[in-house]
Amino acid sequence: MRKIVIIYTLAVLCIACKDESKKPLSNVEEDLIYSKENPSDSIVSLQTEVIEQIKTKKQIKEELTSKGFQIFDYVDKKTLDTIIMQQYYIAFLRKGPITGQNEEETADLQKEHLSHLEKMYELGYADISGPFDDNGNIRGITIYNVPTLKMADSLANADPMVKAGRLQIEMHPWWAAKGFSLR
Repeated sequence: MRKIVIIYTLAVLCIACKDESKKPLSNVEEDLIYSKENPSDSIVSLQTEVIEQIKTKKQIKEELTSKGFQIFDYVDKKTLDTIIMQQYYIAFLRKGPITGQNEEETADLQKEHLSHLEKMYELGYADISGPFDDNGNIRGITIYNVPTLKMADSLANADPMVKAGRLQIEMHPWWAAKGFSLR
């Protein structure tokens, strides 16, 4: 019976480790290794904690729609898994009309631009940003994780580089699988 509980707990832990908001595996291992009082009680307690942390797709969908996000379900034909698709917004940062700043002003604007993007990421408004390396008209992108186009556009236009005219924003709605990461 104890082996079944341990196997079940490890399976639950493997599933739970896919979500960053869960307890890191190292802490889980410490709980299992260093619990000397009653190992079976600590396993059951840990198992209950992990199960309580796992959100169902229904809970995720309810949370997203209550915040105003657009979503739909997609069924993967290979796995038959139901995937929640969420609307994000991609801001294409295009070359702006004003490029006459001197080197010092440009360096200061770049620092402010990076600080703005870091703040967007820290606040959970942007999930990924980065420049293009081809010196073309599109200088970079930012993917905004906000419920409306108006909000994404407002955040993108608050960028100091945009305010200074060195960049212009071109915003597009974009759908992606909720919780999937780049590989």
